Amino acid sequence: MHVNKILVSALLCVALTAPALGQNLRLTKKQLRQENARLRMQMDSLRIDLEKYRSDSRLNDSIVSELRDIYENNAQRSAAGLNPEDYTPEITDSLLSIWYLHRQIGRNREGQEYDMDSVHFESNVPDKVYIERLEAMNSFITLPFNETVRNYIILYSEKMPTKMGHILGLCRYYMPIFEEIFNKYDMPLELKYMAVIESALNPVAVSRAGAKGMWQFMYKTARDYGLEINSYVDERLDPVASADAAARFLSDSYAIFGDWNLAISSYNCGAGNVNKAIRRSGGKRDFWSIYPYLPRETRGYVPAFVGAMYAIRYYKEHGLVPEVVPMPEHTDTFRVHKQLHFKQVNALAGVPMDDLHNLNPQYMHDIVPGASQEYILRIPYQYTNAYIEHEDSLYTYMVDSLFKPATLKAIEEGRASGGGRITYKVKSGDYLGRIASRYHVSINQIKQWNHLRSNNLRVGQILYIYGRGSGPASQEASSKPVSGTKAATGSKPASGSGYTVYTVKRGDTLYDIAARYPGVSAQDIMKYNGISSKIRIGQKIKIPNR
Repeated sequence: MHVNKILVSALLCVALTAPALGQNLRLTKKQLRQENARLRMQMDSLRIDLEKYRSDSRLNDSIVSELRDIYENNAQRSAAGLNPEDYTPEITDSLLSIWYLHRQIGRNREGQEYDMDSVHFESNVPDKVYIERLEAMNSFITLPFNETVRNYIILYSEKMPTKMGHILGLCRYYMPIFEEIFNKYDMPLELKYMAVIESALNPVAVSRAGAKGMWQFMYKTARDYGLEINSYVDERLDPVASADAAARFLSDSYAIFGDWNLAISSYNCGAGNVNKAIRRSGGKRDFWSIYPYLPRETRGYVPAFVGAMYAIRYYKEHGLVPEVVPMPEHTDTFRVHKQLHFKQVNALAGVPMDDLHNLNPQYMHDIVPGASQEYILRIPYQYTNAYIEHEDSLYTYMVDSLFKPATLKAIEEGRASGGGRITYKVKSGDYLGRIASRYHVSINQIKQWNHLRSNNLRVGQILYIYGRGSGPASQEASSKPVSGTKAATGSKPASGSGYTVYTVKRGDTLYDIAARYPGVSAQDIMKYNGISSKIRIGQKIKIPNR
């Protein structure tokens, strides 16, 4: 049924169930307010159902489009590839990829249809039980209970069972690693649950603002805390290294605020915003006193932390089932002192490529650049003996084809990503968020790489995407040159000018901009332009040439 017909029918039902006009005239003001609230709740529920129908419709249209592409690409086969003998491994993989993609999209959206500032969830679990269970957790960090926290507890324990099942499956692998790290710094082990709020335990998550990894570090903060980011490696994607950096960040924040809930809040919005909220509250230094003065997205951060922590502890009581995820129970770590490719390890030691990617997401081009310094490689424990047995021959196997000078140069210049630039043709039902999710990049990155001024796409449009968010070393800053300069495309500015003009885009910071221009720091840009670190969208900034 068409979604508009559904909405009309639903509105008619609401109208028919409402009291007659004559009855309304005899109701008291209190009864009228109650009736108005009841009708408003029904309308909100109908809007949620309508959006779900629209979402399902977009996904179905997209699946049909992608299947049509597969059939058209195999039109020379009998029945366009529909006969059993025509289902080659490539076609089968394509079909499985479509199924998996849409399954992932559904899981990622689960729970996002709720406005947590206004929603009021109901549950069969009495508040008394929630309070007793929170107290029984004996958490070192204060776990408050109120209406806001209750909503997040219900969200994580009842409203997104598929996503939580996946998270619970990943917890079995990642949580012991995080516990060991926080224990090393003598910090509350409960902090490990922050990774659930940050990324749902996705090691290659990319936010719209450009934060990356399971612990969602921005470039500048990552560098400040010692995470390596270069053409081959991005340690923001390494769950172990980034968790260690997160622990040190939180330790520093706790030293400033003396309260773990405020330290947790500062992880989301920065110490400056927390200090500002403290000043506005009259100097109060606990989370719920400064709650109204925090940024909107940060207000839900601590309640979400409590909700996720509760759901992971009491998942059995709510009928949640951990998903079986392909992460090994035991791993081994090897120190690599030479250049090593995942394909060499796969071919000689037999380690599946999926395992190499899952355990070592920080290597963006399947290359461990051990020739420059020591790096580590994690593999499942059962392949340890095979790796040791072939370790001497690993580095020479197919070395000429895997490490071609042209390939390495392209990586170092930012022109390659996982084997080269991805060319994507927009299909019916596509939108930027869906494409970004598929390739683990942000919407802003796709817009920058393709010089898009809006989120609108057209069927057949060609997009260029760089895997895992790497992209060109020098991205174009503005689609039009400014007088006396050229846009930042990596070429030199016009004769006589000593700078390149950059136009600030949504999500930009001075540190992100400086990172695109070798030899230039954020301080250089501020001094050259006579500005502070605060910038606005559309602002023109001069980048000094180095």
